[in-house]
Amino acid sequence: RACAAAMDWKRSLRDRLAVRRAPKKSEQELKDEEMELFTKYYMEWKGGRKSGNTSYTNIPRFYYRLPAEDEVLLQKLREESRAVFLQRKSRELLDNEELQNLWFLLDKHQTSPMIGEEAMINYENFLKVGEKAGPKCKQFFTAKIFAKLLHNDPYGRISIMQFFNYVMRKVWLHQTRIGLSLYDVAGQGYLRESDLENYILELIPTLPQLDGLEKSFYSFYVCTAVRKFFFFLDPLRTGKIKIQDILACSFLDDLLELRDEELSKESQETNWFSAPSALRVYGQYLNLDKDHNGMLSKEELSRYGTGTLTNIFLDRVFQECLTYDGEMDYKTYLDFVLALENRKEPAALQYIFKLLDIENKGYLNVFSLNYFFRAIQEQMKIHGQEPVSFQDVKDEIFDMVKPKDPYKISLQDLINSSQGDTVTSILIDLNGFWTYENREVLVASDNDNAADVDDT
Repeated sequence: RACAAAMDWKRSLRDRLAVRRAPKKSEQELKDEEMELFTKYYMEWKGGRKSGNTSYTNIPRFYYRLPAEDEVLLQKLREESRAVFLQRKSRELLDNEELQNLWFLLDKHQTSPMIGEEAMINYENFLKVGEKAGPKCKQFFTAKIFAKLLHNDPYGRISIMQFFNYVMRKVWLHQTRIGLSLYDVAGQGYLRESDLENYILELIPTLPQLDGLEKSFYSFYVCTAVRKFFFFLDPLRTGKIKIQDILACSFLDDLLELRDEELSKESQETNWFSAPSALRVYGQYLNLDKDHNGMLSKEELSRYGTGTLTNIFLDRVFQECLTYDGEMDYKTYLDFVLALENRKEPAALQYIFKLLDIENKGYLNVFSLNYFFRAIQEQMKIHGQEPVSFQDVKDEIFDMVKPKDPYKISLQDLINSSQGDTVTSILIDLNGFWTYENREVLVASDNDNAADVDDT
């Protein structure tokens, strides 16, 4: 028994020495062995059965790089194929004759009784019209769209006029999208500044309200119109806007409103894209440019509006905004005007907030508020007024904004408070501060005037 134990011991020792003498495996061999074992165990786990679906071996191509600048033929091919695609999409839209036919069918299948003078249609007749209207209209005659337009009618009907307007709006959106896409040189779903300039320049002759514009003014008009799109739709200043964003905002509606030959004077004055509005903005720029060099210095800009913007605020404008040898061009001036004329809008507040955030911390604290309000106090002294205590104004600002952090006001706090226009006016414009400070007197005066009108 002792001999057998000795033999086992010798065999174990010999086996161990043999293992030690075996050549060491390389890292690649170990990886291959690991993969082989993994495959073996995985197939055992799956039951050793092979899947009948081998589509994974032939993955379709999903990425096509854009042609380089020197690949002229590929670029031309891409442009032509996009043009053909857009033409096909355009042919799929309802034309005027087809829209008239749709209205005729809807009117013919209306379901009584009428609500006042408004014709209605039930779901059964709605489907009948869909069958007769043709394949182009099929997308509009769905249960989802009917339910979307269904309100409180006791008979479960929808308004024919509302449905027709819905169809018209959809057709217009598709037409406009195709029209804008024709100017999308990159073909990536967005327009650069030069693309939008070309679109608006070629749109001018189709807008009767712009008939009186001199051709020499076209370039300034286009610049004025384009800046509104980019100021509000490109807050990160990337130099391009998604076509989808252009369609979603109301600016195109305002621009195309100029097709109306009988547009009221009041509507023209409030429409940034109208001829009177564009001439007003450009005229103000020319009036401020006293030395007629086509640019505005800080001193020239200080007379903007009521001439009561503080010097500290104007310093910040020229520090942060793009200038040329310390002077502002028309494009930069347009951003300035859009910000000050639309102080309730988030994009305008973002512009002004950046100027107020002197330490670039992403918030306004007591120091930055005091920094700007000190200039208001100095202007009050110059005008013979008793300066208001900063402590009182600071408390009022924080009460109005109600920031999440009681010591810091962020841009989002200003936007959420709906008081951003008032707060910024208090800090940058003596006239704005005076209006806020005397708001109760002004409201009482307005009420008195209204009462006088009523008495007459």
